[in-house]
Amino acid sequence: MNRFPGQKRFAFSIFDDTDNSTVENIRPVYRLLRDLGLRTTKSVWPLGPAPGARFGGSTLQDREYLDYVQELQRDGYEIGLHNVRSGSAPREIIQQGLEEFRSRIGEHPRSHANHSDNCENIYWGSSRLSRASARLLYQLRHRWRDRFQGHVPGSSYFWGDLCKLRIRFVRNFVFNEINLERINPTLPYHDPRKPFVNFWFSSSEGGNVSKFCDTLREANQDRLAAESGICIMYTHFASGFASGGCADSLFTRLMRRLSKLNGWFVPVSELLEFLLREKAGRTAIPANELAAMENRWIRYKMRVGRG
Repeated sequence: MNRFPGQKRFAFSIFDDTDNSTVENIRPVYRLLRDLGLRTTKSVWPLGPAPGARFGGSTLQDREYLDYVQELQRDGYEIGLHNVRSGSAPREIIQQGLEEFRSRIGEHPRSHANHSDNCENIYWGSSRLSRASARLLYQLRHRWRDRFQGHVPGSSYFWGDLCKLRIRFVRNFVFNEINLERINPTLPYHDPRKPFVNFWFSSSEGGNVSKFCDTLREANQDRLAAESGICIMYTHFASGFASGGCADSLFTRLMRRLSKLNGWFVPVSELLEFLLREKAGRTAIPANELAAMENRWIRYKMRVGRG
């Protein structure tokens, strides 16, 4: 018997990080998704970038972009948070950004993903890891990046209490695997050692159009359906998914194929709330599951040469 609503065989969603997004470079992608009946999650920055920010892209301060984001919301897309701006933000700016999100979107964000090297990232860097040996390995390889303080009370970048109050789900590890239940059966999960996050979720690798299409190749689609699995793609739709007003041809073909399978295509938070109801309160992640996830994530990051 199929486990998902409407007798669907598998569940699929996307969390689109907003880096470098403009109306021009994401509209063809969302037009395709809308035509195929796929509803997903698009993150935003409520505020303009910090001085010297590494990444550009439109924000809710841009009228055309705001209008388009609100149009997506009316069409059933979830609007999530990717920090309040590109570039680090102290607590007072975070408070301002959260209020700006609520004012422009009409509600607080339910889902969030940390952005790049922002100092206010919550439980990021070595603090992402639970075991001392794993934290040490991260620190040795990425000492210059290990400066994240969103979960540190007393820091000017602390906003853990606001995260717990306002945000339901936060993305953590990304894996080179289409069916997340193979790696993270407790999805979404709570980690009592990280009390400022209500629930964490994992994602499948799709950071740019090439990686996305590799993860979503035909054989993987068929396996996801056969295993009645769950996929939440991590991506940046501004990273090569559209050109000249058209969505990438391989991406288009793969998404059309996926849409014809018996999948449940909903935004990230809707999928995660369904999984929480299935668990009936059993959300604490077992230590062995978390250790295996961390080991796999570290091996993958070392293999692809990224932090």
